[in-house]
Amino acid sequence: MAKNNGATLGFEETLWQAADKMRGHMDPSEYKHVALGLIFLKYISDAFEERREAIRAEMPVALVNRTRPPD
Repeated sequence: MAKNNGATLGFEETLWQAADKMRGHMDPSEYKHVALGLIFLKYISDAFEERREAIRAEMPVALVNRTRPPD
């Protein structure tokens, strides 16, 4: 298990459990690509949400609440 450095991201335990399951069925050179891909997707998802919130904070309220594009 990884040591807790105080900066928990919330998905570490799930990632370790998935890696433990794959270890018995795959070569480490194969499952590392799966694990690194999942970490990258999590990073991109978090970065997208952070940027979306920053853009929404900059927009006027009327535009934030709009659900469809203007005609």
